[in-house]
Amino acid sequence: MVLEPLWLYNRAMRVALLYPPPWKLAPPGALEYADGHGPPRDYRPGDLDPDFHQIPYGLLSLGAQAVRAGHQVKVLNLSAFDWPQVEQIVRELSADVYGMSCWTANRRGVQLVADAIRQAHPRAHIVVGGPHATPLARELLQHYGAVDTVAVGESEAMFLELLERLQAGLPAVGLAGTWYREHGEIKAGPERPSIADLDLLASPHDYFGTHIVMTSRGCPWQCTFCGAETTWGRGFRGRSVPKVLDDLSHALARLPVKMLQIKDDTFTANRKRALEICNGIIERKLNFLWSCDTRVDVLSEELLRAMRLAGCQRLSLGVESGSKQILKNINKKITVEQILRSTALAKSYGIQVRYYMMLGNRGETLETFQETLAFLERAQPHQYIFSCLSIYPGTLDFQDAERSGALQREVYFSEDFQELKTPFDADEACTRAISEWFEANKGLRDGYVASVSDAQGILQRVGDYHAAHLDLAGAYFRAGQLEAAERHARRALELGYPAPGVVYNYLACIAARRFDIKGMQDHFLAGAKVDPQHHILISNVERARAWFRQNGPERGVPLELRAEHDFRVLERTQQPTLPGPLPSDYALWSEPALAALAPGAPQPEQRTGRRLPLV
Repeated sequence: MVLEPLWLYNRAMRVALLYPPPWKLAPPGALEYADGHGPPRDYRPGDLDPDFHQIPYGLLSLGAQAVRAGHQVKVLNLSAFDWPQVEQIVRELSADVYGMSCWTANRRGVQLVADAIRQAHPRAHIVVGGPHATPLARELLQHYGAVDTVAVGESEAMFLELLERLQAGLPAVGLAGTWYREHGEIKAGPERPSIADLDLLASPHDYFGTHIVMTSRGCPWQCTFCGAETTWGRGFRGRSVPKVLDDLSHALARLPVKMLQIKDDTFTANRKRALEICNGIIERKLNFLWSCDTRVDVLSEELLRAMRLAGCQRLSLGVESGSKQILKNINKKITVEQILRSTALAKSYGIQVRYYMMLGNRGETLETFQETLAFLERAQPHQYIFSCLSIYPGTLDFQDAERSGALQREVYFSEDFQELKTPFDADEACTRAISEWFEANKGLRDGYVASVSDAQGILQRVGDYHAAHLDLAGAYFRAGQLEAAERHARRALELGYPAPGVVYNYLACIAARRFDIKGMQDHFLAGAKVDPQHHILISNVERARAWFRQNGPERGVPLELRAEHDFRVLERTQQPTLPGPLPSDYALWSEPALAALAPGAPQPEQRTGRRLPLV
């Protein structure tokens, strides 16, 4: 069965895809809600990770499929909106279908928004999916009375079929890949196989602006704490290399700062494919900086060199622990030696290495905790960040804890915690020790910083490459060798460094160190002309302005500027990527309701070729 675009036949469905807040957020200056729907009892400012506010990529993908099929689509990120705003938006935005993405952290907000939709629009169809909803589909329908359908796992094909049914006035029951209500009973549809050919999917980057790109789905491994298999099924599937390169090109066309995050579960799971993507980036002359997440056992010297020359600036590695026993307990299937080897190799090509670390995994003791801290001293990544174990539904941790009687799934509906953070089986002394250490050391921590000799070696390995020149410029600047720093910064500009505002910031900082105030101003102005929205440039310009306002030059007050070029994307508070202000027409519908397309993106009447099969 193949879905033809509805604009050929009847009125398109009006589809609102929403990313709800975690709970009822109080307006600025108001008291927190005391009706049981406010923040968790132990919540403290900062507990919500900044990544929480990123729009789930799945919502953008659903939106892309629906737009390509001819439907009208609104995608709204409400994750930071206070509750009165949410209620007003829901009242004013009248749609046929509302879809929401449900994660453990916003599960309470999903229920609240669903109830608000049902009250304002009693005839609308409400569908919920996501990594929290998938393993708890039956329970979600039992507890969330306003929800009509729960989408299980990968949902693009199901969502199109759901829209087709509703558009034709047919009951949306029995669909493969769903749980639903029928005659007062909660039922499950047949399993829906994974989409074998991801090239059949419309690309979110043809319709929406975001600095997040996903090129693949799934992970061949099965770590005990991860729910990727529950969401995507077993194995690894990727879009073809030409499609990935098209997606990157379209994403970059929308971004003022040429930086992207590739957020595959394991980008280099297929090393041959990853190498072809890197070579394709170079061949197409796609000049940008990027980061990705992967594992230490799927890297090689050839691949790391290609990644660096293709613009990879940061590599985030799921290390989790420095204890051999913990790595075994969590099915990580890597060794400490592999971690050390891959880290050293990535650093030798100038790729910034970030470790994701965990506390409280299976078998954690004071001894394994100390092993991990000692390991970090030995490994010396550029950065590392710890998290405490969270038990997510759909993971082996969840299944084993439930099987042992240590956990009941009902707590995800009866308790108000943000995420269920708890050591798996650590004793009281270990739990207390790691909790105290985490409180004192949470957040992103800095580690290794390249010396001049390190950066010189990197430049020799990669050749006359813009980013390697800037690395060396940064090392020279830190060493106080301003002439050499300026020479390599200018060479980075000559070679086309994709974030020139960073380079001009270095030149401005060098001028400031020389007490050349006019030179500093000139470099700031030059950077503002070519790369006005880069965070480090904006920050330093604001510092310099404040310094001038306070008569800093006349009073001899030192000017503190930051000279750095760590990978950091421009996270604009722009809908729907982040929960910025909504457009004035957010509640209005028009025909046809296509999102602003990237250059070269297909219009509905131009589309030909294969469509997504509804199997």
